[in-house]
Amino acid sequence: MDGERIYSCDDHLDLWHLPAELWTARMPAALHAQIPHVVELKTGDAWIAGERFLGPSRMARPEFSAISRAGIEDDGLRSSTPHLRLADMDLDGIWSSVIYGPSLLGLQIPDPELKAQCLAAYNDWAAEFNTHAPGRLCVLPVLPTHSPAAAVTELERVAAAGHRGAIFFAFETQVSDPAWEPLWQACAASGLPLSFHIGGGTSLLTPKPGSWQLAAWAAIAPMQLDEPLMAMLFSGALERNPGMTLVLAEAGIGWVPYALERMDGAFEKHTPQAADYRLREKPGAIFRRQVMVTFEEEPQGPRVIPLIGEDNVMWASDYPHPDSTFPHSRAAIETAFHGLDARIRSKAIGENCRRLYRLD
Repeated sequence: MDGERIYSCDDHLDLWHLPAELWTARMPAALHAQIPHVVELKTGDAWIAGERFLGPSRMARPEFSAISRAGIEDDGLRSSTPHLRLADMDLDGIWSSVIYGPSLLGLQIPDPELKAQCLAAYNDWAAEFNTHAPGRLCVLPVLPTHSPAAAVTELERVAAAGHRGAIFFAFETQVSDPAWEPLWQACAASGLPLSFHIGGGTSLLTPKPGSWQLAAWAAIAPMQLDEPLMAMLFSGALERNPGMTLVLAEAGIGWVPYALERMDGAFEKHTPQAADYRLREKPGAIFRRQVMVTFEEEPQGPRVIPLIGEDNVMWASDYPHPDSTFPHSRAAIETAFHGLDARIRSKAIGENCRRLYRLD
């Protein structure tokens, strides 16, 4: 693998690693009390918006960070400091990184208009971050979910700013609602892939630190993307917009072959009776044309990738999360892809991601 470029399609910039002035430096002073800002509490620095606690700031505890676990000095801001993040990528043998933020559970601001303004400010910061190494850093912007018109406007704005994809928090709305059709059309027109990331969809479990629920939630969170996927397929959102690419981020791939077989079977049995929208193609064919799925360490990878489609999968490090393969990603790839055809492996660990996001 010496000299082979590795592309990680799902890494992170979490709220607790972001610079304290990110929002206050980009938004009017009159809004500073209501937008995310850092305050000093007895328990340590924290992100606050209005009276809402959003989370800690500058957190670098080993149990929550692969950086600290690896024994690398981190003040909590290392992953949001471009030259240090690039140094970690070099250490790990990663050429390019597609980066998700600022929170797996969305930015918890109740006022939808204010939240949209905060997301726009984050997206501007993300564009600035990417300029430090445009071919290697790809922080994705986040679209608002309260209004299709607002989402389309922001998608067009970030596309003009040079972003190469976008994130949409599918669990904050009903993606099957026909009102979202303008967004799917705009995604197809822009050529920017749209990502649904894990982080919601559960009804019985919550990611509660210090509880058994955290492990249980982490075990099933990837599979919650099954409903948004089925909604996008069977409602015709993807079929009507063949130029749109949907990315299921951190979904894993072990469950996907079953889902592909199941949905094609359901298509045969139930589509003829559908009165609202009747798919013309099998959903499996639409999936292989327009859907990408990201994964990390999966022992069954060599067996299931050919069942899914070699052009539909992308490997990820998940840096700097504690379950990341950092700083031993190349060794992890050798183990995870043992026995897989070299051509298919090259697509999964590099070419598919490079092509999708137009990276170096």
